[in-house]
Amino acid sequence: MAAALDPHPAFTALELAVVGHVEWVSFLALEQLPAAGTISHASAFREEPAGAAAVAAVQLARLTGRPVRLYTALGSDRIGQQAAERLSALGLDLQVVWRDAPTRRGVSVVDAAGERTITVIGERLAPAAGDPLPWDDLARCDGVFVTAADAEALVRCRRARVLTATPRLRLPVLEASGVTCDALIGSALDPAEEVPDGALRHPPLLRIATEGAAGGWSQPGGRFAAVPLAAPPLDSYGCGDSFAAGVTAGLAAGWPPADAIALGARCGAACAAVFGPYAAPCG
Repeated sequence: MAAALDPHPAFTALELAVVGHVEWVSFLALEQLPAAGTISHASAFREEPAGAAAVAAVQLARLTGRPVRLYTALGSDRIGQQAAERLSALGLDLQVVWRDAPTRRGVSVVDAAGERTITVIGERLAPAAGDPLPWDDLARCDGVFVTAADAEALVRCRRARVLTATPRLRLPVLEASGVTCDALIGSALDPAEEVPDGALRHPPLLRIATEGAAGGWSQPGGRFAAVPLAAPPLDSYGCGDSFAAGVTAGLAAGWPPADAIALGARCGAACAAVFGPYAAPCG
């Protein structure tokens, strides 16, 4: 996310970090998704560095009121540099490994109902344990959320007091690491985030699956409700990553899972109220 939830006193002293991927995304608002062969007119357009890691890190920075460290990889191209500058302006402490590859791009089209459709362009760039990044600093973190990394990097992330991740990290990476996450947070509506029973030899202590406006479920815990929106949703892009950021902050602060999930739901609802993942450009 990133819509404006004010910094929370419970989080201002927390050391939080995010490890994962960034994409440069073009956001288009249309009345409806175009039919084949038609020409559509966008009512709104913006470009931002986004992707799960960027969105979650900005949300955590807004919850804490302080810079949050983001470990990521970017292409050594113009788009990568623009992404780094914008994310720094959004309040992140960037730890970047520069790849000799294009920065991944994407297009997110949102319709009048606020539902987005995403197309990504290029390979996902992810940090790895062999990259010259300050991995040892993660041991001092109260909470780390991971969206993309290799297995050894995930082992290093496990040194944090609380470790959360998305299934988009990829189940083979989770399995190869041998790591037990405190929470694995994903979408029950996205086949790419499915976690079949018995898929992991080291299952997470808490499994959370969101279902948009229907809320979602946790195991243990059962079903939870979504936060009602005060107005029709503008854009669902980033709602799940905002939710994951809220859960991570709550668990890192020592909150019970139900309270952390409730905070995540508020973060996701706030994200749905804005176009694109962030409330407004900085500056």
